[in-house]
Amino acid sequence: MTDPVFILLYIFIFPGFFFLISYALFFAYLDRKIAARMQQRVGPPIYQPLADLIKMLGKEVINPNGVDWRVFDAIPLIALAAVMTAFLYVPVLGYSPLAFQGDLVVVLYLMALPTIALFVLGWLSRNIFSAIGGIRAVTQLFIYEVPFFLALLTPAIMAGSWSITEIVVWQQHNLWIIFFQPIGFIVALIGLQAKLERTPFDIPEAETEIVAGPWTELTGRRLALMDLATDVSLVVGSALVAALFLGGPMLPWVLAPFWLNGIAGFVLFLVKTLAVLLLLSSIKVATGRIRIDQLNDIGWKYIASAAVVQVGIVLVINYLWVVP
Repeated sequence: MTDPVFILLYIFIFPGFFFLISYALFFAYLDRKIAARMQQRVGPPIYQPLADLIKMLGKEVINPNGVDWRVFDAIPLIALAAVMTAFLYVPVLGYSPLAFQGDLVVVLYLMALPTIALFVLGWLSRNIFSAIGGIRAVTQLFIYEVPFFLALLTPAIMAGSWSITEIVVWQQHNLWIIFFQPIGFIVALIGLQAKLERTPFDIPEAETEIVAGPWTELTGRRLALMDLATDVSLVVGSALVAALFLGGPMLPWVLAPFWLNGIAGFVLFLVKTLAVLLLLSSIKVATGRIRIDQLNDIGWKYIASAAVVQVGIVLVINYLWVVP
């Protein structure tokens, strides 16, 4: 049985909530810095995301007329709690002690909650811009979620397990899944970019059209927590893609003592998640916002089709080559 003290340290300290929040703020800094350097700007200092968080936490909270303030307070907390819980099942040092068969499905469900939270915020805020943004958010969800789920479930089909940790272990004894599923990796990156509502998929919060969409009525600590939930989602999504396609904290065919495996695994986790962030930031800088009808056309015609093709390829590989 796993030591309860170890589990508490794992959940709350490292690689749990404390590390996750710190890494999310560092990710936010790097994301802004990479974008700035690509646009030949200086970019923010490293402490800027933390300063912004503290500043927003101290700002006045304004309640829209006719809105239950307790619901408005609860929704950002639920969104943040969902993505922070999802991170606990992603291997960081080696194997997650909380892993179980089917945790991949749970993680995908938890990662969808922030988008649903934005829809509820927009719907309840009694603001036309927020309502339109919320409808756009849930409409976009139905477009990208199917190919995103298919892309992330194909590693499970190949590894013969619905546990993220077991998929990582499979890659430790074989090649990284990206070599078998390059199409799935590309679809997963596009789906993650859409899930995070980053350019070119920032349709729900298009500032030039609907102010800030479902974010319009968020103020003070609500805005701070929802913004933190977005930053945490970026880390969780990058870590999940790195685990499923790049072997997470493992290298193929490399077995080492536990202490060395933990240190090397953590370094690999950082390198791989930062590589995914670089790709996402490059997409953000290199593209412009598309319309919701364009996303619908691209999503169902091309992205979903590519995901289905990848599923077919994986089934053929499993049929022709029984992987140990």
